[in-house]
Amino acid sequence: MSRIVSITAIGLLLAVATLPVHAQSGKGEAKAKKLYCWNKGSERICSDTLPQDAINNAREEFSAASGLRRGEVERTLTEEERAEAAVAAAQRQLDLAAEQTRQRTEQAMLSTYENENDLRRVFVERTGIIDNNVQTARYNVASLRDALVSLLGTAGDRELAGQPVVEKQAASIRQRHTELVAQLRMQNSFEQQRRALDVEIEETLQRYRLLKGVATDPRG
Repeated sequence: MSRIVSITAIGLLLAVATLPVHAQSGKGEAKAKKLYCWNKGSERICSDTLPQDAINNAREEFSAASGLRRGEVERTLTEEERAEAAVAAAQRQLDLAAEQTRQRTEQAMLSTYENENDLRRVFVERTGIIDNNVQTARYNVASLRDALVSLLGTAGDRELAGQPVVEKQAASIRQRHTELVAQLRMQNSFEQQRRALDVEIEETLQRYRLLKGVATDPRG
């Protein structure tokens, strides 16, 4: 019959050590038996069998013959924990792939570009596109702001003259305001992209100099 008691790990070892000699040197199958210890709430449970409700618990395993610790089993992960572990493993694979790509890119950089000017030309097209976007957005913002100020001025003149602002005029004001807000957001986005590109260019040049073993460009 299974023996299940609440006992500390030290108590377990003492109990096993005091077993009769014949109990420790029985048949081969008896020597292979294990003792399991796991936590159940605040209790430490030890038994020579593992109940169904403890299968997923973290536990320690001891030899029933010698009382020596034979191993440890981690608790079974929940579905959420398994999903998180899978995501973490996938991220590690992505990080490894990114590092390998970076190394290949650096080797290509060294073999392709003779100097910094050659490397800077790689960014010319991207820089031109973003600069054009920034300038266009700024022009649109200025035009919409002027149009909105004009509409608001006309509406204010009508009110000062004691005339109501007609719905068509009010709708035009709302429309211009909406367009201005959208263009301001677009302008901010383009300007952020331009600043990020400047950082990318400088970091790439710094890495290139390091790989080439050359001094920092005095223009930096």
